Amino acid sequence: QVQLVESGGGLVQAGGSLRLSCTASGRTFSTNDVGWFRQAPGKERELVAAISWSGGRTYYGDSVKGRFTISRDNAKMAVYLQMNSLKPEDTAVYYCSARGRGLELTVGYTYWGQGTQVTVSS
Repeated sequence: QVQLVESGGGLVQAGGSLRLSCTASGRTFSTNDVGWFRQAPGKERELVAAISWSGGRTYYGDSVKGRFTISRDNAKMAVYLQMNSLKPEDTAVYYCSARGRGLELTVGYTYWGQGTQVTVSS
């Protein structure tokens, strides 16, 4: 069992930056792949970025490539999402999610945090 808590959301102007953190409890976190998802009002939840359990593999959605960076620190049981050059369309609730190790980083997430709101003003 893994419990996830997101933090770091807030209100920022377009072009600004935020760093989201996902901290975990549970013995298996260091062997879990982790993804950051987001959901805007009226839209489906989408995978923004993901990182393998070792940090050796990453995935980024097309809309955030070159602007967002995912990283992790297993010793601190944390995963981070550095978001730069933010746009109003990045406004959403951001969720951290985890799953057991796998090859494909875009599917199969089973543990979810409660989310943190990110609002980007124009």
